[in-house]
Amino acid sequence: MRTRPAISAAALLSGAVLLSASLAACGRAGDGATAQGGGNDNDRGRVWAQSLIWKDCPAPSSLQGGGAAPEPLPDGTRWQCTTMQAPLDWDRPDGETIGIALIRVRTGADAGGRIGSLLFNFGGPGVSGVATLPALASAYEKLRDRYDLVSFDPRGVGNSNGVTCLGAEAMDGMSQQDLNPDDGEAEIKDRLQNQLEYAAACERNSGRMLPHVGTEDAARDMDLMRDLLGDDKLHYFGISYGTELGGVYAHLFPHHVGRAVFDGVVDPTLDQLEQALAQTEGFQLAFTHFAQWCVRTGCALGDSPEQIEALVMELEAELDDEPLPVGDDDLVLTGSLLINAIVQSLYQETSWPALEVGLQEVVEGDGDTLLNLAQALAARNRDGSYSNELDAQIAITCADRSDRYTVEQLLETAPKFEAASPLFGDTMLWGALQCAGWPVPGKAEHPDVRAPGAPPILLVGNTGDPATPYEGAARMAEQLGTGVGVELTYKGEGHGAYNSGNSCVQNKVNAYLLEGRLPAPGTVCEHESLTGK
Repeated sequence: MRTRPAISAAALLSGAVLLSASLAACGRAGDGATAQGGGNDNDRGRVWAQSLIWKDCPAPSSLQGGGAAPEPLPDGTRWQCTTMQAPLDWDRPDGETIGIALIRVRTGADAGGRIGSLLFNFGGPGVSGVATLPALASAYEKLRDRYDLVSFDPRGVGNSNGVTCLGAEAMDGMSQQDLNPDDGEAEIKDRLQNQLEYAAACERNSGRMLPHVGTEDAARDMDLMRDLLGDDKLHYFGISYGTELGGVYAHLFPHHVGRAVFDGVVDPTLDQLEQALAQTEGFQLAFTHFAQWCVRTGCALGDSPEQIEALVMELEAELDDEPLPVGDDDLVLTGSLLINAIVQSLYQETSWPALEVGLQEVVEGDGDTLLNLAQALAARNRDGSYSNELDAQIAITCADRSDRYTVEQLLETAPKFEAASPLFGDTMLWGALQCAGWPVPGKAEHPDVRAPGAPPILLVGNTGDPATPYEGAARMAEQLGTGVGVELTYKGEGHGAYNSGNSCVQNKVNAYLLEGRLPAPGTVCEHESLTGK
């Protein structure tokens, strides 16, 4: 299960496989003149001498999620887009280049009030920042008091030479497959074969990009952006996987870090299976909280959380045996899609009512609502095409992570996942096959986020976060080093904290980014219900 921001623009977001990315700094330039962008243009390569030409933004491409061109903000400020040239291979800075898509909206502050650019990464990995930032603009409007708001499609994502593997019809077929091979060796063999065929398709269609989409490469792209945007320091807001990208940037360029916030913090100390197990526990906790809310508000799904969970497991088994036909596209709601729909709904507390309605509809023989939720998780666009979010997520993860698991290893680990959650355990466990047969070796088991010498970075951890469990914030702080990671706790629900709408979290984050005031150690923000609890 990937990490991603909790937002209402669900069609822009996805995730049906194991999260995370990892980096190793070895073999690349460190925090010196070349890596930092110091020295003259000839020393750094020609990309440092380019000028960014900003124009009105077009409508997002299908790889970015589709939809209409971004509307001007209420004050009339228009969105601007450009393409930055970056080396395909950062070890060969004067070699072939690729285009990195950027978007921004300017601050209204005068030169004295403007701090600079605030760069956003919304997670995934694989989320298009060019499509997502306008969708969330109202949530970050206060930060535009002193910053130009900027985001980008990381390399391999959306319009930045987006990785593609399968066509829409094949993606529809893949979404209908049983992701939980619980009926014996034949299903396990099919699950592995499907993954090997997917990896081969990625190599056929995007083999040129696959070695160059790692998180370390994206971090180096960000330092180039910082320089071309005219900023001495990178002011940064990373959400979900974006916290790992931010940590890697801080490791590579500690003296170029400005005011930075990590929200929904990835635990950089876990390998893929450990991360999957943590998420299994996280989504189980989130489902329990949903079921408790459902009982308190008088829903028809059951009289206790245990009854609701038993009902869902019964529905999953029934749909596994006999999928429910849905709509006019020859699609069906399978047991795996039911679980994916639940996962999608648990990313944000405001989706709990829709999950309640969708589950009740399935009981009554209607799977439309849950199929729509599951398709949002799989990044299916409204016109039936797909963004490349899923392809990019797997490509980035497998470029970063060196661990490659066998079926035997997963079977040995299966009892831990079953104990953590009979509901989500299989989905999370078998997602760890995502790098099987991948044509590019991964760099390391863990990202290196040690950042001695970096200024304070505000880490926001959510006690109810299913995708990046709360403990990850403390472990990120420890890895960043003494005096770097400053923790802020949110006792809430859903993935991330700032976009939950919690006024305490937003005020603390805004105070740091706008005024440089960090919250006191041990600060806790309490949950503000969005679902009538």
